[in-house]
Amino acid sequence: MASITFKNVVKTYDNNVTVVPDLNLEIRDKEFIVLVGPSGCGKSTTLRMIAGLEDVTDGELYIGDRLVNDVPPKDRDIAMVFQSYALYPHMTVYKNMAFGLERRKVPKSIIDEKVKEAARILELTPYLNRKPKALSGGQRQRVALGRAMVRNPAVFLLDEPLSNLDAKLRTEMRSQIAALHKRLQTTFVYVTHDQTEAMTMGDRIVVMKDGIIQQVDTPQNLYNSPCNMFVAGFIGSPQMNFVDVTVEQGTKGYELAFGSSRIPVGADLSDYVGKQIVMGVRPEDLHAQEPFLSANPGANLQVNVDLAEMMGNEIYLYFNCNDQKMVARVPSRISVKADDAVTLAIDTGRVHLFDKQTQMVIGR
Repeated sequence: MASITFKNVVKTYDNNVTVVPDLNLEIRDKEFIVLVGPSGCGKSTTLRMIAGLEDVTDGELYIGDRLVNDVPPKDRDIAMVFQSYALYPHMTVYKNMAFGLERRKVPKSIIDEKVKEAARILELTPYLNRKPKALSGGQRQRVALGRAMVRNPAVFLLDEPLSNLDAKLRTEMRSQIAALHKRLQTTFVYVTHDQTEAMTMGDRIVVMKDGIIQQVDTPQNLYNSPCNMFVAGFIGSPQMNFVDVTVEQGTKGYELAFGSSRIPVGADLSDYVGKQIVMGVRPEDLHAQEPFLSANPGANLQVNVDLAEMMGNEIYLYFNCNDQKMVARVPSRISVKADDAVTLAIDTGRVHLFDKQTQMVIGR
């Protein structure tokens, strides 16, 4: 059993700076959970508390059913993979992977079996006699994973393990780590600031800000049903458009007044009539083609494109609308360039509504 439970956990440093004010989180056995958020949000501190590299100031931290607040790192049955690989440069790949087991006085025959099995899974067998300097970044990261694997820990902790790799290698390693999790059936806790990594790898994602959990959910639910403006803006690239709108009572319900546009919404906004709220629209929910243009003509925007970025199968269109900066993602088959006048339709069924003061979602 390798669940991890935080109960009212607080982390305060000696200078009275509280990084994690009150953390409550249940990580399930065999789950791949990702801690994500901007720099300084407390995600790495949270991981280091699990590892025992940071003390818990207050509250209780459990691994399985065991309270581990005062348990040293070596007795927690965890393995950690760092951003910097942390390999011994004078040792071969084999020796790097075997080192931890040798220190535990594991019989040589078992060490040999474990190292070679891990090398086979990670496709490192041809490199077992090489030293780290003779390996690529991706190969070094696989060695670091293999060193953790051979210990057969109850929990894998991974702290920004791919941030030193180029984009192509990051993509390859993401899939390898996800496949490794499925093969090992062990709890993985993964820290990253990269929301693409979080969305593609995690069973659930923990979004953090200023040491406080904003939302814990599946990638799909985080994307489709963010609980507040921070989560909505953090998840998704380019990020969600946020525009100030005024709620009006229309003939068939409530409408959002945005310049000359009137966007119908199905939510109950009776408490907001005549007031400003924030409308969130993801760039892919702004359309330049039918049937969207004819569906709700009142929700169409007439804009002049400031910048058109060709991204291959799509184009990012940057523009100002009613003095608010926005971006749309449209198919590249649509011929659009800078300074073009374009009509964009808002998919009214996909808008997100937020209270302007609390920044929390309305109607969830």
